Amino acid sequence: MSKKIILSGIQPSGNLCIGNYLGALKQWENLQNEYESIFLVVDLHALTIDQIPSELRNRCLSFVAQYVACGINPDKSKIVMQSHVSSHTELMWVLNCFTYMGELNRMTQFKDKSKNTKNINAGLYTYPVLMASDILLYQADLVPVGADQKQHLELARDIAIRFNNKYSETFKVPEPYISKNGSRIMSLQNPESKMSKSDKNLNNIISLLDDPKTIKKKINKSVTDSGSEIIYDEIKKPGLSNLISIYHSLSLEPINTIEEKYVGKLYSDFKNDLSDLIIELLNPINSEYQKIMDDKNYLFDILKEGSDYARYKSNKTLSKVYRKVGLVKNK
Repeated sequence: MSKKIILSGIQPSGNLCIGNYLGALKQWENLQNEYESIFLVVDLHALTIDQIPSELRNRCLSFVAQYVACGINPDKSKIVMQSHVSSHTELMWVLNCFTYMGELNRMTQFKDKSKNTKNINAGLYTYPVLMASDILLYQADLVPVGADQKQHLELARDIAIRFNNKYSETFKVPEPYISKNGSRIMSLQNPESKMSKSDKNLNNIISLLDDPKTIKKKINKSVTDSGSEIIYDEIKKPGLSNLISIYHSLSLEPINTIEEKYVGKLYSDFKNDLSDLIIELLNPINSEYQKIMDDKNYLFDILKEGSDYARYKSNKTLSKVYRKVGLVKNK
């Protein structure tokens, strides 16, 4: 019996952070042992905001290296650069023709992103259709999603059902994969907001590439409260609760055990120990990352293997779609 297919991806913008690691990359590492796994670097999505070309190219390769350094094994998983597989944009055009403007108007991410940008382009508006193409192209069974992407996955499901109902079974209707263990990591300075790799204030995030000195500095400066008890209370102590969540996710100690451990101790004691935990996690990742980035041939070999696989798998879906909608096959 063939394995179910799981697919996910990250846009190469900003700096991958421990929020991405705990919410996605750590889960991917575990899932690759159980599923046929496809992990994308969705570089075409990054074009919806202004980019400096040389920086985008470097960041794309850096993200691939960070995937591998975080445990994504190219022998078990396929790492695919979205722009290397033309089927993504080809299928997107067909799916655009099966997507209603009313559906796109309801996308909350578009509303949020378009508030603070002068570059309100068509790509930003139709971004969810490209995401649907990413998913449906590979007949993905499961898609790990965070709360901010659930709406986009629902749209992909709706488009798949609509197409299947009109032309017969063509796409698998993907299910969300919700991790039981994933913590939602919040900003270090603004614990009301999710930690974001695109945050321009780097004091809000712990980047996967931060050095030990920077990690200690950021954790020491992180927002807590005016109290002294180290207890988990998201309402009264959102900043401290966020730090406890990070500690819990890294140590796997239950939250009540962490609270008991620090009875009578100072915030500074807790923050020092949390810094040490983060450094212990990131040191081997950093070391592996540097080795990979020093071997560009290895990186491009990973991408070639990924794109060869992706082209083969995606072309089967695209050919079926083209035939069903009535396009003439090229002999």
